[in-house]
Amino acid sequence: MNKLLPKPSKVIDFQRETFDNFTITLDAKMKHEPGQFVQVSLLGFGEAPISIASHSDKYIKLNIHEVGNVTNALAKLKKGDKVFIKGPYGKGYPMKKLKGNDIIIIGGGCGVAPLKGVIDYIGQNRSNYNNVMLFLGFRTPDDILFNKELKKWRKDYHVNVSVDKDPKKTCYDFNVGFITEMLEKTDLNNNNKVVFLCGPPIMINKVIEILKNKGFNDNQMFVSNERLMFCGIGMCCHCMIRGKLTCLDGPVFRYDEINKYEND
Repeated sequence: MNKLLPKPSKVIDFQRETFDNFTITLDAKMKHEPGQFVQVSLLGFGEAPISIASHSDKYIKLNIHEVGNVTNALAKLKKGDKVFIKGPYGKGYPMKKLKGNDIIIIGGGCGVAPLKGVIDYIGQNRSNYNNVMLFLGFRTPDDILFNKELKKWRKDYHVNVSVDKDPKKTCYDFNVGFITEMLEKTDLNNNNKVVFLCGPPIMINKVIEILKNKGFNDNQMFVSNERLMFCGIGMCCHCMIRGKLTCLDGPVFRYDEINKYEND
């Protein structure tokens, strides 16, 4: 598949996750790494970069938050409709290099979507990894993504889910409070472990601070950064992070690859 040419792809499933979030499954067949993204376009509306929220060479799932003209138009898709796809782009999580480790996955809000691709990959290659812990944070119970998948993840992994607040007092299965608070209370050491992070910058910064206090090193943490990626191929430079192009050098970075830029 030529990454520079848009290819038509048919919607084979549409799943509403929350009032402003949904997942579409496309019949696009492409090899990709967990954490990579595609450019999705809809004629008459434009193009948007979307992380791949699955791991398969027979289809791709895209989890989409409705925030603008393109994503609002995508929200009106139904089975059988077509979109155009370019990609995959970027650098994902280096799963093959991390065999034999415990995996800690920490995601906040829409940042859980690219991490779902990691979870799918681990499920398909379970013997290559040791213990798996998930820390997932959302604003409210109504904002929790992948409820169906969560039931399975709870059977297979050690899952921690937090909501920032519970205004309707309906949260029985999840912790109420910031995911960083739960992480801080959890007894963790850095022995034979790697951490995958994706979420709002303020959450990521706090998580990294907590993990460093627990003894984790920069080269044990992998961060998925979100920037405005117009072209996806390093031409427009809108996604540059102090010398690094998110669309080419990322969106997944080992933390020691970017912390020197963040601390300049």
